[in-house]
Amino acid sequence: MPDAPAPGAPASSVPATPAAVSAHFQTFLAFDYGLKRTGVASGNRLLGTATPQATIKAEGADARFAQVESRIKEWQPDALVVGVPYHPDGAPHENTRRAQKFARQLRGRFNLQVFEVDERYSTTEALSSGARDADAASACIILEQFLRSLT
Repeated sequence: MPDAPAPGAPASSVPATPAAVSAHFQTFLAFDYGLKRTGVASGNRLLGTATPQATIKAEGADARFAQVESRIKEWQPDALVVGVPYHPDGAPHENTRRAQKFARQLRGRFNLQVFEVDERYSTTEALSSGARDADAASACIILEQFLRSLT
């Protein structure tokens, strides 16, 4: 995972570097954004682990954000983490822009700090590990990668 924001990353994104993450941020919700399914994981800095949560199955921003809001109310995270996909060579693609937009919308709607994490190969890793819910497993991988970057 690179320590600097990806080329073309919006100004509202924050690189996932230890210096950028306040020490008082202890609990996190992570999202593996997708148009039809968005994987979710919760985790904390102290243990450095993530737990898969039920995947959000919703098409359209209103339905998706209603479920996101419910999760945020339930878990009350200090900050959010969003996986942002890139091509293997690091070049952005359409899903890169969609995930970055989702991250900006989370920040605007919920007034929480949102950290973006390069999520290349997280779904492949989740599938190769035999995950039943690849989206939730990908969100765990994204969050654990983020948490490891803080140590």
